[in-house]
Amino acid sequence: MTNPELTAAAVRAELSKVADPADAVHLRRFFKTGPGEYGAGDVFIGVRVPQTRKVVQGFAELPLAQIDELLDSEVHEFRLAGLLILNARMAQAMRKRAPDVAAQERIVGAYLAAVARGRVNNWDLVDGSAEFVLGPWLLERPRAVLFELAGGDSLWERRVALLATFAFIKAGDTSTTLELCERYLPDRRDLIQKAVGWMLREIGKRVDRAQLTAFLDAHAAHMGRTALSYATEHLTAEERAHYRSL
Repeated sequence: MTNPELTAAAVRAELSKVADPADAVHLRRFFKTGPGEYGAGDVFIGVRVPQTRKVVQGFAELPLAQIDELLDSEVHEFRLAGLLILNARMAQAMRKRAPDVAAQERIVGAYLAAVARGRVNNWDLVDGSAEFVLGPWLLERPRAVLFELAGGDSLWERRVALLATFAFIKAGDTSTTLELCERYLPDRRDLIQKAVGWMLREIGKRVDRAQLTAFLDAHAAHMGRTALSYATEHLTAEERAHYRSL
């Protein structure tokens, strides 16, 4: 694709060209779009993630207003495309030699507004954006916004808050992750449980195994099975059995 028109309509058109109705059926099942499921009512046209990534490479300079139009679409793949473009915009604005703080602020503002509108509303959308847009911005700033997101009952806002801290873990900072994980212990929703266990596991793998085991020593008895299973995945069989026994 050469010199594409930088509009949301052009992105939608390019994605529609590679859409596969058979994949759409599979994706609707995979992302739980049935009545009462976490993705209830979401619409898929059948574009796989690698194809979406390839399409959005030509739209890195898409204006924020056009990204908002993608994020407000009922089509899941269009929202994902908007988030992937935001990721690229944020990475560009944070380049080390000439960071553009004003651009970063606008991108984060657009992202948080989309989260508040309920447009970052499935686990792949959260996991593929929170650590790349919100996480880097907050790495050396006050993190009150994460606790605001975590303070409500919204599944997606709570997951955004926790997944944003993956950027902190990768930088060796575990404090906010551990605080949120402790706060989320009573939340037995599967996608929260998995996120808690995943982030704890990453602390043990990437930063300090002793921090993971200290958290487990204090809280394993009160953790859900799913979170505990994910968190202990890379411990020894004996350690896993010990924490399960609690």
